[in-house]
Amino acid sequence: MSEENISTPSLDFIREIVAADLAAGRYDGKVVTRFPPEPNGYLHIGHAKAICLDFGVARENGGCCHLRMDDTNPTKEDTEYVDSIAEDIRWLGYDFGDTIYYASDYFEKMYECALELIRRGKAYVCDLSPEEWEKYRGNSAVPGTNPPGRSRSVEENLDLFQRMRAGEFPDGSMVLRAAIDMQSPNIHMRDPVLYRIRRAEHFRQGNEWCIYPMYDFAHCLEDAFEGVTHSFCTLEFEIHRPLYDWVLEAIDFPHRPHQYEFSRLQLSYTVMSKRKLLQLVKEHYVEGWDDPRMPTLCGLRRRGVPPAAIRNFSAGLGVTKINSVTDLAVLERCIREELNRTASRFMAVLDPLKVTLKNYPEGQVEMVQGINNPEDPAAGTREIPFGRELYIERSDFMMEPPKGYFRLAPGREVRLRYGYFIRCEEVITDAEGRVVELICTYDPETRGGSAPDGRKVKGTIHWVEKSRALPGTVRLYDRLFSVEQPGADGTDFLTQLNPDSLKTAECLLEPALASVAVGETVQFERQGYFALDRDSRPGRPVFNRTVTLKDSWAKMQGK
Repeated sequence: MSEENISTPSLDFIREIVAADLAAGRYDGKVVTRFPPEPNGYLHIGHAKAICLDFGVARENGGCCHLRMDDTNPTKEDTEYVDSIAEDIRWLGYDFGDTIYYASDYFEKMYECALELIRRGKAYVCDLSPEEWEKYRGNSAVPGTNPPGRSRSVEENLDLFQRMRAGEFPDGSMVLRAAIDMQSPNIHMRDPVLYRIRRAEHFRQGNEWCIYPMYDFAHCLEDAFEGVTHSFCTLEFEIHRPLYDWVLEAIDFPHRPHQYEFSRLQLSYTVMSKRKLLQLVKEHYVEGWDDPRMPTLCGLRRRGVPPAAIRNFSAGLGVTKINSVTDLAVLERCIREELNRTASRFMAVLDPLKVTLKNYPEGQVEMVQGINNPEDPAAGTREIPFGRELYIERSDFMMEPPKGYFRLAPGREVRLRYGYFIRCEEVITDAEGRVVELICTYDPETRGGSAPDGRKVKGTIHWVEKSRALPGTVRLYDRLFSVEQPGADGTDFLTQLNPDSLKTAECLLEPALASVAVGETVQFERQGYFALDRDSRPGRPVFNRTVTLKDSWAKMQGK
């Protein structure tokens, strides 16, 4: 994707810091950032904000951004997640070159760094149980006290740590701790764990290792090894920054990246926790990570959300240090704005009601011209078949219309989009009184939607010609949860799922929709935006609703 197609946000505090560093000549004028996901799940819309920041800042300053997998927890990570992460980032429009970095590539170097800390008397092996450690650590109101392991000699600690690596001790029996300050007001600086024993096959390293570094130890080292200049994290890591700096100083790294924190994206009517998203998938509340109701990037892609909409959404959020919840309607507005510019228009009837034009010649089908996108003259026009028998939307007819209803009713005239004026002359019902067909007349002088005598109609409705209509299925997706902040009040978030988050309907489509490609998003006129799903079969398309034309949810909620 070319740079001009990627949104550039306005200046924020992080970009101001980077600009000041460049002006001062720090890091030799280089900007190197990184995006370091753990490959234990699929990326979601919250990650998109970080991706746009990490890759965006590097791009804006002629630098580079490393995609680095934080694969330090072998029990939860998999190649499947690595592949999905890479695919999502490329789909968003960002380039990380031919190299994916891995924390596991540095395991030997990290181990050597840990040995160096021990030699300098800044790390020690601790064999306290978790319960015993809690007593020594203290809490926010009670200072900690030095544990017994702190008094071991350098030689003893080196021996124990090397034997930990050799696999002589059971899982959980020992850890390597940083010797910092057991009375620190920052509880994360009270001799935090640097390494733990964990026997599990690593998806890249196999069984080469039985000790694994903790994220707080690995993260800063990875940044230093790779020459990262600006390391951006969300606000929950702010309290961990002193440890980030301490490790680099304790080992005396010549290159010292700096960590900066910003507020993470929290979106209403969804959950962002990987644990909760995994639960939704594993317990089959959704159909997988790419279920179009999920906030995952692959789910949004399958739903038909264009990547430009997500980039524009992220740019509009800005980068701050203030935690807040963003209304899902903001994202939906960005999606509508992008699709309004780019999506081709078609007609589809989701709840068909038959219309017969009794004065139209039997057996005749003519072609009328439809505009593909009024926002884009270059999109051109298409031919739409028109004939004696049509289908309209059932909601576009009422036997006894209320005031302000301008669509079809007995004796009333409406305009068919791109077609003619028609008037309802007769209503046919079944034994239960349900309307099954409308007998209408058409005015052949009104082709194209205007009358030579100057008469006006207030209603224009869409339609599909019967003989060439393409049968299909639509999936009407809505918000996954029925409350703005699922689980925020302590309620089980699974009890707050929206029971109407997915409805399906059989529909009739204008035949031109047979040429739409899987993944392409179009507008069904007056209905919303829909994307062709991979479940489609020849002659039987399946469309997922991307977003409605208007914020109908806010209207229903009385907002």
